[in-house]
Amino acid sequence: MEPQLPTFALSFLIFNLLLTTTTQSPSCQPTCGSLHLSYPFGSGPGCGSPTFQPYTTCTTTANQLLLTTHTGSYPITSISYSTNTITLTPPSMSTCTSMQPTSTNLGFDWASPFQLGPSTFILLSCQPPTSSLTLKDSSTPLCDPSYSHLCAAIYTCPSVTGINLPLFPPTNTCCVYSPGNLDATGELDLRGLKCKGYTSVVSLGDYPTDPSKWEYGVALNYNHGGGLDGGIVETKCKSCEMSGGVCGYATSDNTFLCVCNDGRYNTTSDCSYNNYSGVQQGDIWSSESGSDLPASPAWKIWLGLMVLAELAILTA
Repeated sequence: MEPQLPTFALSFLIFNLLLTTTTQSPSCQPTCGSLHLSYPFGSGPGCGSPTFQPYTTCTTTANQLLLTTHTGSYPITSISYSTNTITLTPPSMSTCTSMQPTSTNLGFDWASPFQLGPSTFILLSCQPPTSSLTLKDSSTPLCDPSYSHLCAAIYTCPSVTGINLPLFPPTNTCCVYSPGNLDATGELDLRGLKCKGYTSVVSLGDYPTDPSKWEYGVALNYNHGGGLDGGIVETKCKSCEMSGGVCGYATSDNTFLCVCNDGRYNTTSDCSYNNYSGVQQGDIWSSESGSDLPASPAWKIWLGLMVLAELAILTA
């Protein structure tokens, strides 16, 4: 008896499902919310740089890029690829329109590729006199009196009542300091400094005396040189992105991949038609052989063949 066409179609479907049920990895996306993602940033595991992935990721629920450190997760609101700078907006950071007391430290990991950038920190509602504030286990003064005009400006914001200060409080409870003055653990310890809140300004713009027009945030510089990252940015990665791909890596061994068509096609060069050499749906990648084809588990192939054989016998 001739096998019926629907049976062959069902067999083909089952066979393909068995061959493509390897461990799925999330597709690499070129954006996260309103942010354009380019190397070394990625939307998840296998995307961007393996050095950055433990610290930055795009949340699937809020579609927001976060930087995660030992003290918490902080939204990344902007990325400057020309200056290698990102800007954070910590949820507990005060601004002119919203001041709030904070009980958690702001901290960064020394081992990460991020370092404090050109930000101006302003500590709010500190115990006077702030001239006596010093770093922990140090006699180095923390406050810079030459920036006292910033304290006078930020204290004109009506939201100072949110940190239990009266309107137009004395500025001797405010402290402006350099971003390099974090403690030995890389943290801003407000409790240790006896301050109730803080803000950070990345730009005063054209209105140095109007805090309602300042640009608030914490600026961080980043670097992606050395090791795997060093030889990719200017060569394979640039070629990959110019061809419409997203730079990524094999999660099994961190070797470079160019992720094309929402993760369905990956290559070791770029996404041009001539370079498509395989279909890869999971994170198992054979790099030692020099082939771009994914390594599919052998037992799934044999199982698929057995299913086909069984169906052929039943429909004979």
